[in-house]
Amino acid sequence: MRVLFLLAVFFSTQTMAQKNQATLECKPTTTDFIYDCTIKLTRGGKPLAGAGITMSADMPSMPMAHNVKPVKAKPGKVPGEYEAQLDLEMLGEWAVKLRLRGPVKDQLILHYDFDEKSAQPVIRSGRPLRK
Repeated sequence: MRVLFLLAVFFSTQTMAQKNQATLECKPTTTDFIYDCTIKLTRGGKPLAGAGITMSADMPSMPMAHNVKPVKAKPGKVPGEYEAQLDLEMLGEWAVKLRLRGPVKDQLILHYDFDEKSAQPVIRSGRPLRK
């Protein structure tokens, strides 16, 4: 019984260590509601290079009303970084969807609040909101 418990703990730890994570750094351009974004993608805490990323967004507060067409991200300057331009319809909270392909297949949803100066992760319960 103990052996089974230890195996379950070991494999769940290994699975968690390989989880894909992403953060965004978005800065507004000179055009209203258009942001230049850098995506930092990691797997198990290490930069994940060679991924194909498609980024889109929608507003959780207005489902089906505000949707952003998907755009392909390009590799950035360092491994694990990708760049894309996000053309939003208005300021506020957006659920940014990252579809990954290549060495891993996944979908990450990051909730960010976009304003005139930047984009910040939406914080609820003391942690960034992610699906």
